[in-house]
Amino acid sequence: MAEPSDYTPPAVWTWNKESGGRFAAINRPIAGATHEKELPLGRHPLQLYSLGTPNGVKVTVMLEELLALGHAGAEYDAWLIPIGEGAQFGSGFVAVNPNSKIPALLDRSGPQPVRVFESGAILVYLAEKFGAFLPEGGAARAECLSWLFWQVGSAPFLGGGFGHFYAYAPTKIEYAIDRYAMETKRQLDVLDRRLAESRYVAGDDYTIADMAIWPWYGAMAKGQLYGAGEFLQVQEYRHVLRWTDEIAQRPAARRGRMVNRTFGDPASQLHERHDAGDFDTKTQDKLA
Repeated sequence: MAEPSDYTPPAVWTWNKESGGRFAAINRPIAGATHEKELPLGRHPLQLYSLGTPNGVKVTVMLEELLALGHAGAEYDAWLIPIGEGAQFGSGFVAVNPNSKIPALLDRSGPQPVRVFESGAILVYLAEKFGAFLPEGGAARAECLSWLFWQVGSAPFLGGGFGHFYAYAPTKIEYAIDRYAMETKRQLDVLDRRLAESRYVAGDDYTIADMAIWPWYGAMAKGQLYGAGEFLQVQEYRHVLRWTDEIAQRPAARRGRMVNRTFGDPASQLHERHDAGDFDTKTQDKLA
């Protein structure tokens, strides 16, 4: 164990703007808009404001899966919100999501627009709106919602915990990395044990639980998050890998993973999506 830090918390915490780290320029201890900027509106019923991070991918996969089932009402415009530039603090975005986090959804299909924020809430809203990917009741619905909220409660330890201290913090803190690495591996083991007995997370059927968990834990199991695959020995979680690969073969999942993506192979990126034809510029081999 490294030598302990000589830092002692003060009696009253104050905001140090020079704290460093990758996100120091946009993190702040207060909410609300920092500037006036209206959100764009497209022609489709659903307006999504997002970025191709794991939380954003949850919703674009859901929308593409709904369209693949033939739900024409799920047509959507996906607008890019570059959070590294502070776009989530524009007045229009804050009006849709007062928490200033992506993704945010505006449903304009009815007489009055409906805002929905937080990725788990958006998945439930869309599932209930279209009657798809969420069992109607009983034990099956309870199982699906339990795993959905397992992801909602667990992923911050993987992302803001392990990911931050392992990949983004200006100083490597052994205690913090060890603490969150242990928790991340425990979560992967929880998921691996479940998938050893079930084809999908909530049972035999593909649901919003899979759509929520796959962008985070599937990417981690494939070594695609934070460059930590070797460090966490992710190849141990063979049932998670089986499940990850199966979902990755779904055409709608492949499309959803591309939307609002601004990093990685250029062939895997579709910065904004306003029509199904936008994918036509990408060949099927690049989609894979």
